[in-house]
Amino acid sequence: MHKKNPFQESYQFDQLSKAYPSLKKHVFTNKYGNKTIRFEDKEAVKALNKAILLLHYRLRYWEIPENNLCPPIPGRLDYLLHIDELLANKKNIHLLDIGTGANLIYPILGRCHFNWNCKASEVNLESLQNAKQIIRKNKCLHDIELRPQKFKNNILVNIINPNDRFDVVVCNPPFFKNATDAAKKNERKVRNLNLNTKNTLNFGGTSNELWYKGGEEAFIKKMIVESVQFKKQVNWFTCLVSQKENLKNIKRAINKIQPTEVKIIEMEQGNKKSRCVAWRYS
Repeated sequence: MHKKNPFQESYQFDQLSKAYPSLKKHVFTNKYGNKTIRFEDKEAVKALNKAILLLHYRLRYWEIPENNLCPPIPGRLDYLLHIDELLANKKNIHLLDIGTGANLIYPILGRCHFNWNCKASEVNLESLQNAKQIIRKNKCLHDIELRPQKFKNNILVNIINPNDRFDVVVCNPPFFKNATDAAKKNERKVRNLNLNTKNTLNFGGTSNELWYKGGEEAFIKKMIVESVQFKKQVNWFTCLVSQKENLKNIKRAINKIQPTEVKIIEMEQGNKKSRCVAWRYS
């Protein structure tokens, strides 16, 4: 985890439960004498993340529909901490989040943790309405701008306007190729965790959050091609890459558009390893 991530240490469950009392029923003491929750339980994970937002970021309201992805805040913050380093700790940052989802997590963290100026796109209208509700009910988020993506085949096109200037674009892309691919990988995860039921799993997500024709590699390649149109308006384009085996083809696709700089940023949260790819033209 990034050295500046405040969630490196164990969670302060007593304080978190005071901030959001509904978390308390999910907290138990494990065999090592530590307070924790069952991280395979989506309701427990949602309660933990909501408590973090209420306690540490002073939100008054944060809700997501049952079927939408619940983001692990420490990991999402790690991405932005690496972005902050990429931008050399510059002030007055303007960020664009592609596919913010119902949870709005990157703009929330960008605004509340870094005091960045944030805009975000979303293709799913129900998710967009939920994100709008979060903004409406939190005064500290009122300057976040949401932009609907009306065309499912576009990523940056129709979102970045002619007069826009962004320091960075961030994106957590859909990672499966289709619904069948998502179901198979979730079943494998269930077996690996030795769980008996899928009903409690924190593997939720709507179709646009989970899969894209061709998977994350195809999505990122499409984003790379579209980025050429906006090379004078964006300093850094970045995107998470969940599957390391996709990195080779993604780097090859980036090299074809002849950027001036490319970076692969390795990230690690506990046993989970991930990375983000970043490229720019100027």
